[in-house]
Amino acid sequence: MDPPRSPARRRFLIETGVITGGFAAAPIAGGATTALPERAGDGAPAGAQTTRVHLSVNGRDYDLSLDSRTTLLDALRERLALTGTKKGCDRGQCGACTVLLDGRRVNACLTLAATASGARVVTVEGLARGGTLHPVQQAFVARDGFQCGYCTPGQICSAVACIDEARAGAVSAVTPDVRAQGPIELTDDEIRERMSGNICRCGAYVNIVAAVRDADKAHG
Repeated sequence: MDPPRSPARRRFLIETGVITGGFAAAPIAGGATTALPERAGDGAPAGAQTTRVHLSVNGRDYDLSLDSRTTLLDALRERLALTGTKKGCDRGQCGACTVLLDGRRVNACLTLAATASGARVVTVEGLARGGTLHPVQQAFVARDGFQCGYCTPGQICSAVACIDEARAGAVSAVTPDVRAQGPIELTDDEIRERMSGNICRCGAYVNIVAAVRDADKAHG
């Protein structure tokens, strides 16, 4: 039989529960109000230095007033509701946020929106033409080049640029002859090297390589 609990012990447990429960509930009950900065103007935190940014995204023009520190990734997702571009590591290491900037693939999480002003941005939402998927998108579907799908938008954008780069003659670390002129053949080794900045945590790399290879042939 358990010994009777003293009033002091009971009071201690009750007070401890109230205090810890208050901390746990703070983000829900009232913490969000104080944790989030007050907004001023067109979505920028109060006191922040704002800048006017003109973005051309998927063929549409946008004029935005942004905190000068806003990344292209956050501008796309939070301001333009283009959530196909994913935020993964937010450190430029996983490639989930890859978009095309004037035809070049970039990590949107490392690119300030202000530096993209006036450039042509293409996200995964802008690759299809009407109801017709881009050849890379079609190949990813046909080859089942994804599992959870979180990295897929970045993989697809990267693959589009990968194919274009090889066709333009841009060599990679595994190109047999870097002095060669003209298009580079996208062998499996070339594809793996050129796509190495895009991580698939599900491990669908075999199907991704096959999808890029098929898309390259279809594109040609």
